[in-house]
Amino acid sequence: MHEIRDAILADDTAALNGVSVPESYRGITVHADEAEMFAGMSAKEKDPRKSLHLDEVPTPEVAPGEALVAVMASAINYNTVWTSIFEPVSTFGFLKRYGRISELAKRHDLPYHVVGSDLSGVVLKVGAGVQMWKPGDKVVAHCLSVELESPAGHDDTMMDPEQRIWGFETNFGGLADLALVKTNQLMPKPDHLTWEEAASPGLVNSTAYRQLVSHNGANMTQGDVVLIWGASGGLGSYATQFALNGGATPVCVVSSPEKAELCRRMGAELIIDRSAEGYKFWSDPETQDPREWKRFGSKIRELTGGDDPDIVFEHPGRETFGASVYVAKRGGTIVTCASTSGFMHQYDNRYLWMNLKRIIGSHFANYKEAYLANRLVAQGKIHPTVSKTYALEETGEAANDVHHNSHQGKVGVLCLAPEEGLGVTNPELREKHLTEINRFRGV
Repeated sequence: MHEIRDAILADDTAALNGVSVPESYRGITVHADEAEMFAGMSAKEKDPRKSLHLDEVPTPEVAPGEALVAVMASAINYNTVWTSIFEPVSTFGFLKRYGRISELAKRHDLPYHVVGSDLSGVVLKVGAGVQMWKPGDKVVAHCLSVELESPAGHDDTMMDPEQRIWGFETNFGGLADLALVKTNQLMPKPDHLTWEEAASPGLVNSTAYRQLVSHNGANMTQGDVVLIWGASGGLGSYATQFALNGGATPVCVVSSPEKAELCRRMGAELIIDRSAEGYKFWSDPETQDPREWKRFGSKIRELTGGDDPDIVFEHPGRETFGASVYVAKRGGTIVTCASTSGFMHQYDNRYLWMNLKRIIGSHFANYKEAYLANRLVAQGKIHPTVSKTYALEETGEAANDVHHNSHQGKVGVLCLAPEEGLGVTNPELREKHLTEINRFRGV
């Protein structure tokens, strides 16, 4: 592994063509025999630092259509938090179901789960039949894993019945020194970014692109008013950038003055600090308060000059969904992914059906959407939102930050990269966008 890392750091990627692949590697895991360790505890009491382990694990074989990647950096997503606290279910059920579909898939059904759905790194080895990628290629990976043996997946790969999220519903994820991916997950690394910066957009950037920009999502157009929950967070910070980049008007909902300032740094002008305004959408755990929906809607109209949102970018879920349905304009769209505050949504259907609104479910992105989202990053039109970086052995602490929403933007994790700031091969483009690249740092 040291030989591999040294060749990458020396930019001698040609030396990787034929290098011996280690028999084992370091990976961040959860253990099947600990799946009940938090039984009876509330979600917020569950501590990822207790369930995420740094283990030495065997290197999997590389099958046709796959690649083994030396991971320089990764990042934390909320699915790693869910994995670490075994909510809403243990991911070992996903691995068992995957393992039943083929002999090769059985590799994933193990008593440990190497987690992580982002990476930047260098291809070490490719399987039979791979033509587009070779050892030495600098890459990032999106997290859509599909089998593509069913016709259902060939119009939109997200519709494939064997669609999974790599590192969450599959094993051998990116929070490790090595990762196993399908080669149709690979994309060129943006050459003006460091390893940790390049790793961080993957999941959230692609998710926001499909959810907001793609015709499979809200199909945002110029002039749209877009309400964005958690607008400075890992997902919302990319939605804010896409809205601004696409000629829309974001209305950014945040929970502190510091997060409001981050939105201003991105160029947003219409901002609601929900903590300062004191919105309480639930009067008790079972009852929502429509008066607060109305007060929230009035604040949006005050900021927009009377306009309701054409699109509501939803991901908190239970806590906010009733308000989201209420405030969307007549004929407007609520596009939803994830549910970090709870999966069981409640809303008043009268405001949906009588005002001809639409709810669209959106989940990650297909390869084309992920590729287009990554290309915008590579062109310097969308920027990473890394605020802090941890070492691989500190992944539990990094996940705990995200679990308790004490982070801004994305939290990066260094894997083989020994320090931050490495991996840039286009310093001219970097210098042009340095302020934007660093705007989440130290906040």
